[in-house]
Amino acid sequence: MKLRHAQAVWMMVAVTLMWSTAGVVTRHLEQARSFEVTFWRSFFTVLSLLVILPFAQGPGVWRKLRHGGATLWLSGLCWSVMFTAFMVALTLTSVANVLVTMAIGPFVTALMARAFNGHRIPLRTWLAIAVAGAGIASMYADQISAGGLVGTLVALCVPLAAASNWTLTQRSHSQGRDVDLVPSVLVGAVVSSLVTLPLAWPLQASAHDLVLLGLLGLGQLAIPCVLCVMSARVLAAPEVSLLGLLEVIFGILLAWVGAGEAPAASVLAGGALVIAALVANELLGWSRQKATP
Repeated sequence: MKLRHAQAVWMMVAVTLMWSTAGVVTRHLEQARSFEVTFWRSFFTVLSLLVILPFAQGPGVWRKLRHGGATLWLSGLCWSVMFTAFMVALTLTSVANVLVTMAIGPFVTALMARAFNGHRIPLRTWLAIAVAGAGIASMYADQISAGGLVGTLVALCVPLAAASNWTLTQRSHSQGRDVDLVPSVLVGAVVSSLVTLPLAWPLQASAHDLVLLGLLGLGQLAIPCVLCVMSARVLAAPEVSLLGLLEVIFGILLAWVGAGEAPAASVLAGGALVIAALVANELLGWSRQKATP
């Protein structure tokens, strides 16, 4: 299906709204905790993708898995770290802490691309990284004083794994070997399920929890991941980055309204610095790309 630009934009808005439901849903679980939450979400994601992928990409998707090579499996490993660290972090700290920490992903990606792929980082991005770093530092200082640093550090694994994934796939692309990220999402969900099952045992989730976690696996992860890849084929990278910030806004608002989890002042202040830095950097980069003949 070929999307028009406006359709891709609205699809990404819908994707960020679906992604942002994880925090508020986990706050309404009855018995499932920590690794069990991660296991069930990843398990239901696997079941969902086993149905969605053949429908979206045809039977050839299984050939991609068999012949994807090491890069596809390494990408899947990165996805598994993202899936696992995100859900565990949500059980250890506030939704706002997790989402704002994840928002530094584009800057971590830029640094990794510079270190491993030799990509040049323009001055505007270095300045944006410094501003975002100040915002994150203020958040971390508050977490240390409040004794809640562990959850934020776990959340930091998400942008680190995402940046590793992007750097890996870009290096593969530069060598003439493209990686289809949709099958690698399935690999990541399988690995996450297998790794967290022993840590989650004995399983204690109630029927109420299983319904909510099943909805997360399908509607918060499987479907939006496929839609995001479809949108990214039409949208420019800066557009995807900017629209992706809506997850931070939607997620904090949903947790605030739907679970009474008001974000701390330090998180709002630090998050504002991170988002402002990213918006300014992406808009400047986008405007210069459009101005280049």
